[in-house]
Amino acid sequence: MIHNTRHKIELSRVFFEDDALINKKLPKELLLRIFSYLDVVSLCRCAQVSRSWNVLALDGSNWQRIDLFDFQTDVEGPVIENISRRCGGFLRKLSLRGCKSVGDVSMTFLASSCCNIEDLNLNGCKQISDNTCHALSKNCPKLQRLDLTSCCAITDLSLKALSDGCSQLTHINISWCENITENGVEALAKGCKKLKSFISKGCVQVTDKAIGCLAENCHNLEVINLLGCISIEDEAVTKLAENCMRLHYLCLSGCSHLTDTSLIVLAQQCHMLSTLEVAGCSQFTDTGFQALARSCRVLEKMDLEECVLITDTTLIHLAMGCPRLEKLSLSHCELITDDGIRQLGTSPCAAEHLTVLELDNCPLITDASLEHLISCHNLQRIELYDCQLITRAGIRRLRNHLPNIKVHAYFAPVTPPPSTGGSRQRYCRCCVLL
Repeated sequence: MIHNTRHKIELSRVFFEDDALINKKLPKELLLRIFSYLDVVSLCRCAQVSRSWNVLALDGSNWQRIDLFDFQTDVEGPVIENISRRCGGFLRKLSLRGCKSVGDVSMTFLASSCCNIEDLNLNGCKQISDNTCHALSKNCPKLQRLDLTSCCAITDLSLKALSDGCSQLTHINISWCENITENGVEALAKGCKKLKSFISKGCVQVTDKAIGCLAENCHNLEVINLLGCISIEDEAVTKLAENCMRLHYLCLSGCSHLTDTSLIVLAQQCHMLSTLEVAGCSQFTDTGFQALARSCRVLEKMDLEECVLITDTTLIHLAMGCPRLEKLSLSHCELITDDGIRQLGTSPCAAEHLTVLELDNCPLITDASLEHLISCHNLQRIELYDCQLITRAGIRRLRNHLPNIKVHAYFAPVTPPPSTGGSRQRYCRCCVLL
């Protein structure tokens, strides 16, 4: 017991005294390099070890990349200002995702102190306004990535400011910034021509004109997400396809005005497309997907939920033309039958690559479809909610062949037989008590 106590005292002396052996043996530069691999929490703990470690741990060179989301999201302005002073020109990447108390004053201070920042995540910082973007424009010319998701006070003025001062911008997310209109997007497109990723989910005022301007000025675009941009029509997709041939991710979910014209032009121009999300595009038919399957042979993920006009013909073409298909959603595609799943399940692409298949609310699907999927050795998850003709026995047979598969299904409880003991009681016991 005495030996253990002495050992602990010696350890404390080694690690907590400023003249500890580790501080004498390792040069400051090497200790700084070691500290540079630590996260925010670890650095703060090291700063409490000793005076010398405090200086090293809080050195700005160790604070080049900071993510407060996993540490503490209820930070307020003074914390951001302290971080700004500590990091200064060293700061390259900062995530304040979910920090709802952060406002323009602290962000303006950060922009003026950390002029070399390249990646800034303000997702959910609802107190941020155009003033923050003006400060970034004025002080942070190296900014490449900016996430303004759910910053509800942001307007077109922010995008105009960014176009003036942040020409190096390659990735921007303005999802759910409902005050953004075509004017802001057009200004951004003309000043930030290096854009590779544009995400504007829920921006209902973004129009064909805005997306057309984006396509004509930003030819390097690879990722476009227009989920819920309900004004978008075929003209916008045509402009994107003709000008942005590097496009590999495209989300048009909820753009219900689109027709097969969009799919056909994508097939003609965007052969690098690997992810296509078109949930709720209810005017798409087999004709459009046939063209797509013939030309876009690197497709890996497709969300066709509520493409209500497609039939087994679409699955036949996908099975033949998309050998890399991994994830496919056909939920609410009510015309899909067992024959379509047979074509898909027995194709070489499904056997090798298919990992996720969603068939919620496909009323014509039966246990026969599950039999056709037995050869899909990599299938990890299948969704079968509200597939009324699927049985527990069918799922058991599938699991016998694919024991690790996750099956999500719902079976309504069995309705009890009618009571034969007289008329039904008008109120339940609880109601009687009340």
